[in-house]
Amino acid sequence: MSEKIVLAYSGGLDTSIILTWLKENYDAEIIAVCCDAGQDDDFEAVERKAYATGAAKAYILDIKDEFVSDYIWPTLKAGAIYENDYLLGTSMARPLMAKKLTEIAKAEGASIIAHGCTGKGNDQVRFEASVHALAPSIRILAPWRIWDFKSREDLIDYAVAHNIPIEQSREKIYSRDQNLWHISHEGGNLEDTWNEYKDDIHVMSETIEKAPDKPTFVEIGFEAGVPVSLDGEKLSGVAIVEKLNELGGANGVGTIDIVENRLVGMKSRGVYETPGGTILMNAHYAIETLILDRDTQFWKKQLANKYAQLVYDGQWFTPLREALDAFVDSTSKDVTGVVRMKLYKGNAVATAMKSDYSLFSEAFATFGADEVYNQKDAEGFINLFSLPMKIRAIRDAGGDK
Repeated sequence: MSEKIVLAYSGGLDTSIILTWLKENYDAEIIAVCCDAGQDDDFEAVERKAYATGAAKAYILDIKDEFVSDYIWPTLKAGAIYENDYLLGTSMARPLMAKKLTEIAKAEGASIIAHGCTGKGNDQVRFEASVHALAPSIRILAPWRIWDFKSREDLIDYAVAHNIPIEQSREKIYSRDQNLWHISHEGGNLEDTWNEYKDDIHVMSETIEKAPDKPTFVEIGFEAGVPVSLDGEKLSGVAIVEKLNELGGANGVGTIDIVENRLVGMKSRGVYETPGGTILMNAHYAIETLILDRDTQFWKKQLANKYAQLVYDGQWFTPLREALDAFVDSTSKDVTGVVRMKLYKGNAVATAMKSDYSLFSEAFATFGADEVYNQKDAEGFINLFSLPMKIRAIRDAGGDK
């Protein structure tokens, strides 16, 4: 009986070639698994293409709800942003996709999982580390690490020779990854950091120049750190992200052009569009400033950096990530309220917020007359707070008083 290989399949350039290449080089049934994480694809066409290019079976899995509830929301609550810029759109999706691949592999009795990640990228680590954590007996097959092709131009030539339909061309050769949270663009003219990215790269959002001259306002409701409503209307997580993608995209919000440090050691340049995610991150940060005390905010920021690195590095299924989630859940229990966001020419700014759990007190913070704060108390506080500095100064002056 022939072996079974489960292939992480998108129908894009790499996996389209891989499916046919696997049929040519292995005596195996190829089971294509495509995860619908919110990318703008014709999934019926993807399924037809999988069968037409040699798949024995093809699965189309809708993972959007699970993606939002179990991956996006925890990362949002953590405030996790990699290297201060990247909102981890691709990084969050990979462990969930790997989980689905292992589930199909177990159900089908497959002993191999194949993927289209290159040997230079982060995704190979994210996929394979997740598979190792969930199904350690399953073997990994990564064609980019073993075949003779050297570039995506080689893949295009192979596709033409084998009549494999593809959308890429030598002129339009960006490597893209899209899901509900974002779309990434790499390769092509972006490989020269002196090149400004072209406006036609945009998929989910307008350029700032084409964004409206009038701002858009939206009110986002949070419960225990999780977005639950827009403008007072309760919505599902998927609907919230989709609506904010629409509003943010129209206003040019969330497009970044960055050079990041890959896990494998090299720097890479990418253009990322994350319109809805940028709005949510900014809104979530704003409501936390109203509710969390200073020390909690400080330590949450430190752990947010580590959380971002864990997600980026493909270490989702680890005890440390679970432990950080416990901290985040504890600090988020009172993060409930509403934030009004102003979207204008690429900016997403919190202009107003309210919460029953707010630590902001107008009675204490006012510059006007008040009866709750005795300003004379500040003198004693300052004397004690600055005592170590005062003692050092006396010592350095040679005195003892």
